[in-house]
Amino acid sequence: MDKLDQIFDKQHELNRYTFEKNGLVAFDEIPKDRGLQNTWLRNYALAMTQEVSELVDSTNWKWWRTKVDLFDEQNLKVELVDILHFWVSACQILGLSADDVCRMYMQKNAINAKRQDSGYITKTEGDNRTIR
Repeated sequence: MDKLDQIFDKQHELNRYTFEKNGLVAFDEIPKDRGLQNTWLRNYALAMTQEVSELVDSTNWKWWRTKVDLFDEQNLKVELVDILHFWVSACQILGLSADDVCRMYMQKNAINAKRQDSGYITKTEGDNRTIR
């Protein structure tokens, strides 16, 4: 079992436990129900958005505060891991496994490299339709 598989397995265990403990729908039922998928994908997207905001807040992005070093490397690392937690959960909601993510990443990476080589200017939705 590789590291990404371990992350997916641990996140699945945590999600099942958290959903059960909080009296939510069974986590394993969400991928079977489009309405629940929509709700929980939105929830995870909002959670990731919040974590990205916390990530930004841990950088020195306020150019007007040049005398203050707000770069918090330790917290930045933790915020990235928090984003990963929610991202993996969102993948699981859509029934994606670690292997699915790796395969699709490689396909999308090849498309992105090709776009760079060809002077990519306009987004072509058709490219993404080939990723399976």
